[in-house]
Amino acid sequence: MATTMTSAAFVTLLDRLFQQADMAASPAWAGMPRAERERLMSSKTKYLDFYGYLKDLWLPVSRETGVLLYMLARSTQAHNIVEFGTSFGISTLHLAAALRDNGAGRLITSEFEPTKAAQAYAHLKEAGLDDLVEIRQGDALRTLAVNLPDTVDLLLLDGAKSIYLDVLAKVESHLRPGALIIADNVDFSPDYLDYIRSPNNGYLSVPFAGDVELSVRLQ
Repeated sequence: MATTMTSAAFVTLLDRLFQQADMAASPAWAGMPRAERERLMSSKTKYLDFYGYLKDLWLPVSRETGVLLYMLARSTQAHNIVEFGTSFGISTLHLAAALRDNGAGRLITSEFEPTKAAQAYAHLKEAGLDDLVEIRQGDALRTLAVNLPDTVDLLLLDGAKSIYLDVLAKVESHLRPGALIIADNVDFSPDYLDYIRSPNNGYLSVPFAGDVELSVRLQ
């Protein structure tokens, strides 16, 4: 039986988007000294400037992580999902496909760069998944601070690494027991790792696939 994730049209769309992601370039980013990159990446006050330099780069999850996102959302029968860092929508497409195949649901995703948010919406519309997704354009510390579902089944962190812990704080009270948190490229967020791995904070957490941290809310 065909699913959204395995349909020929969806597979073709993902292949095209991953190819476009591989071809994208940013002269501003390429010409930036490494020390300046690292300073901006770790800053809790300059993260918007940093992602302004990256507005032309797709910054997608890997193909394997995309499949993992779909599998986790499907296997847990997730219906309310929150995503930090839409970019051009590749991870969003995987999560929305899981919601469709679960029968229903809502995905709230946040993206700072307006051109990326617009392109992500176009990709979701092309996939026929736009009815399941609300893209909130702006700083996630504001867009994800209000009007979330009472219970959230899955949270994806894949935006500015320096504020992972701050974004988690906005969503944490909505996470149901058993909710999953997936953080990509988490090595750049040591304060988040310290928090999520502490036995005192209500999570069980494990590194997964090299640069992903997979956590479950215990209570």
